[in-house]
Amino acid sequence: MQKDAYTLILEAIDAGVYRPGDRLVESELAERFGVSRTPVREALQRLETQSMLARDGRSLIVASLDHNQLAELYVVRAELEALAARLAAKHAAPEEIRVLQDMIEEDRAHVDDPLALSRANKRFHRQIHLASHNRYLVQQLDLVHRSMALVATTSLAAEGRGETALAEHQAIVEAIRAGDGEGAALALRRHISKAFETRLKLDATGARPDRG
Repeated sequence: MQKDAYTLILEAIDAGVYRPGDRLVESELAERFGVSRTPVREALQRLETQSMLARDGRSLIVASLDHNQLAELYVVRAELEALAARLAAKHAAPEEIRVLQDMIEEDRAHVDDPLALSRANKRFHRQIHLASHNRYLVQQLDLVHRSMALVATTSLAAEGRGETALAEHQAIVEAIRAGDGEGAALALRRHISKAFETRLKLDATGARPDRG
């Protein structure tokens, strides 16, 4: 199925093709994605309504999050992700748990590549969301992770964070495998808290590594 202009632009922002502060030009987007300008214009209006884009004079730019917005986002993310882990411990099929474990093993090859590890991290968390078997929770987490695309750095760029993050992933999977809902929720909440703390430290030092 062919993707519409809205999905194409959103995916480009999520992939870091367009980063916070970048200007989006209707004609350039239409040419890039091979679509007419009307659906691009409608997509831009929709993204602005969703606060993914902001006005800069007469131009539309990819929005960015200030400190308070980032803190608020992480609070919501931690709670929703913890709920997903708790439900996954109850509902995940053995095959889903094996997929999560396989992801961790595969991701060890990317431990020194923040961009690749960031993409892998999104896949891992998405798999936990799906393993919750709650479509409404998955929808809400999709919105949260869409907003995460407005963060210009990845906490996985911090020295040693890749190894630590994978260890945290392992703890989450072990709790899910054991059917320990509270343990899985706690492990995931700690994982998100550590990621937020690491991101704050990166921002405080002025580090602006690429986000994947």
